[in-house]
Amino acid sequence: MAGPTRQRQAASTTETQPEQSTSERNLETIDPSAVDPDEVIKTDDGELMHEPTGLILEDEQIDHGPEWRSFTQTERDEKSRVGAPMSEMIHDRGLTTTISWQNKDAHGRSISSERRSQMHRLRKWQKRIRTQDASERNLKHALGEIDRMASALTIPDATREVASVIYRRALSEDLLRGRSIESVAAAALYAACHKENIPRSLSEITPVSRVGRKEVARTYRYISNELDLEIEPADPKQYLPRFASKLDVSTEIQQKARQVIDVGKEAGLLSGKSPTGFAAAAIYAASLLCDEKVTQRRVADAANVTEVTIRSRYQEQMKAMGFEM
Repeated sequence: MAGPTRQRQAASTTETQPEQSTSERNLETIDPSAVDPDEVIKTDDGELMHEPTGLILEDEQIDHGPEWRSFTQTERDEKSRVGAPMSEMIHDRGLTTTISWQNKDAHGRSISSERRSQMHRLRKWQKRIRTQDASERNLKHALGEIDRMASALTIPDATREVASVIYRRALSEDLLRGRSIESVAAAALYAACHKENIPRSLSEITPVSRVGRKEVARTYRYISNELDLEIEPADPKQYLPRFASKLDVSTEIQQKARQVIDVGKEAGLLSGKSPTGFAAAAIYAASLLCDEKVTQRRVADAANVTEVTIRSRYQEQMKAMGFEM
């Protein structure tokens, strides 16, 4: 009698036990090695979790973030105990220490006059020892020139970093012999603008540099060949938005100017031509095609080219478009 009773009790227990959910069955049967990596997320606690099922694949991960919490950028800056990131725009890449200019101690209290004069001497010597030899002084001056010219031309920081790297390469390969620091710095910035597709012409870089246009162009050709920069010619369409903004022309003219440039490229008119003059002439040609008259003088002033260049290029472009001049 005891046997059948135990069977019934076991059967009744099995019947009354609730069914497991699909997610619970998946937790028991899923193989972590067969999980799709796109379905794995990292939680705030540093654990790797399978998002569809909630399965923790790996815990006790090393959290490389800070041990403190912050909710605003100001709070994050105040709690951070590290310095600025490495930068190619600083001659020592920002790895040296800097003595603060504030005459206060760690608690924010003003220091005595004796300690203030001592800190002044320390700042002076710290500034001197940051540049130990002539090459570092050369690099410091050149990077300052690059930053000055880039600021005048509103060039982004990423392009300044590229220009600094190009100058460092030229310095390490001894390409500065017989050339001024200013000319190599201007050429490096011009090359960086080409590599990063920043529309800045040689006519725009020369006025903010301290050397002539011919010297910058000659130095640019030299370092681009020696360093094998593989810089492609600038696309005239990169200059259209800036020129159109200066001239305050309609969107229709900009679109038509792009078509004019494309037709000119197919006809082989761009070879050996300045991209700025070609873009300016395309805007003038587009204004004629759209019946929105823009004078050659205004276009030439906006693009910093001559009216003769505008007339020559626009006539070639109009002929390529099928209009007899």
